[in-house]
Amino acid sequence: MDHVPADTTDIDAMPRGGPDASPLDRLLHTDRQEYLDRPDVDPRVRRSVIRALDWTGEVFGNHERFAKIALDEVADVPDPRILELGAGHGALSRKLLDWHPTARLTVTDVDAGSVATLAAGELGTERRVTVRQLDATAIDAPDGAFDLAVFALSLHHLEPAAAARVIAEGTRVADVLLVIDLPRPPAPLHLLRLASMLPWAPLVPFVHDGVISSLRAYSPSALRAMAAHAGPGIDVELRGGCLGPQIMVARRIGS
Repeated sequence: MDHVPADTTDIDAMPRGGPDASPLDRLLHTDRQEYLDRPDVDPRVRRSVIRALDWTGEVFGNHERFAKIALDEVADVPDPRILELGAGHGALSRKLLDWHPTARLTVTDVDAGSVATLAAGELGTERRVTVRQLDATAIDAPDGAFDLAVFALSLHHLEPAAAARVIAEGTRVADVLLVIDLPRPPAPLHLLRLASMLPWAPLVPFVHDGVISSLRAYSPSALRAMAAHAGPGIDVELRGGCLGPQIMVARRIGS
């Protein structure tokens, strides 16, 4: 686990590939928003993307994989208090609830419509679950309120300064912050992946968002820079990446 020193990077100007990004990597970027982030998009389109994310997570085993990673972080905690940020469709929280009989979950999203859908579903009827609207960059909870905070497949939606605030807030309210996000491959592999996706992007909303997500994904060096910008005394451990999910485990020293 690496202690991240104080950072002097101009975080607002940092490319998604990090302070040391190559010239080609710096070009693999977009300021365009995904359908999920655009209020002007037909809600049916946004719902189709959410359904596709849930379906692919189930088919490719990501829900189970992410739940195992999360539960490994609280394996020694008898009755863990878990906060999911940016829960979206809620599949990860449902898996955590099924797999851990005494875990208590606070399931949140910044989008009011997603929160309403979560509250109306099975998570909303579970006595061990609290569903609420919450902004991951300004978490309305006291210090140390949770054993674990999880932010899965969402960090790339945020600009670097906002992503750094998530790291600061997540490590404030929880003993451990677990961020799981898309990988940012080396630039040549990144180009090949984009080339395979671009023909379908105008036709399939899920692929459209996938292309944008790929261009907005953060590299390991970017994650370290944002953790350093989040404040002193944050340790980070980075795993995965390249072609598989990128995992960051962050905690404050002494917590």
